[in-house]
Amino acid sequence: MKATGIVRRIDDLGRVVIPKEIRKTLRIREGDPLEIYTDNNGEIILKRYSPIEELGEFAKEYADALSKTSGHTACITDKNYVIAVAGGSKKEYLEKPLSNQLEKVIEGRKNIVARGPEDNPIKIVENEVPDRQYTSQVITPIIAEGDTIGSVIFLSTDPKVHMNDVEIKLAESAAGFLGRQMEH
Repeated sequence: MKATGIVRRIDDLGRVVIPKEIRKTLRIREGDPLEIYTDNNGEIILKRYSPIEELGEFAKEYADALSKTSGHTACITDKNYVIAVAGGSKKEYLEKPLSNQLEKVIEGRKNIVARGPEDNPIKIVENEVPDRQYTSQVITPIIAEGDTIGSVIFLSTDPKVHMNDVEIKLAESAAGFLGRQMEH
């Protein structure tokens, strides 16, 4: 584990402040849920809690089914990271932090559709390969119990491919299904 050299004291209510530098680096914001657990060495571990990450293997299999059905790269994200990828470069996307643009789209609760390059598709992950140019994409937020928890994304880099109503409905169905799974 990496030492930061920052020491904080626990207050009389048992609280400890996570330093701003660490919150910024780990993209932890006010109100974000954190999972707290201990390890065998007596260390306390804080981990950002991702409800959709609980779907784990299911999300990977679902992304694979979406990719095979649509013929496009399919990604499933939580609010901060890509948690499943199929039909595209896993190394390029999987477990990478989302771009600020995508985080805003998810929070905005609206579908984003770029039918072609003229619609200016947005970056999916932070520090994305500079020459990566999507020609089309569909992004649909996943909502569970009234909260946004992630997104379903279809991507294409083929200039001949244009996303249409079929991909939009498929993404909406997938996001609705995943949202309902999280509510149970």
